Amino acid sequence: MTNNAKIAPVRVAATSPVVAASGSSAGGDRPDSRSAQAAERAARYRLVIEEGPQAGTFIYKTLDRLTGEVVRQLPREQVVDLMRTAEYSSGSVIDTSA
Repeated sequence: MTNNAKIAPVRVAATSPVVAASGSSAGGDRPDSRSAQAAERAARYRLVIEEGPQAGTFIYKTLDRLTGEVVRQLPREQVVDLMRTAEYSSGSVIDTSA
């Protein structure tokens, strides 16, 4: 997985005193800014659902909107490869019999 993101610092000029919001500490991060950062991260990704190799199976992929890279895939590619074989069926990946 390659990362082509470029991060640059942002300078903020303080022109007015900072007033702590209710429920947040004056010296710490405000919950509003954390939720805004989480929203920005979530907006960068999108969910793509594809039909799997067998009827009734689906592949869920999280894609990075900026790079087009697959960030996460469920089931993993190795399991999808197993699904393509004739011997595969649900529960057949692990043999639990002694």
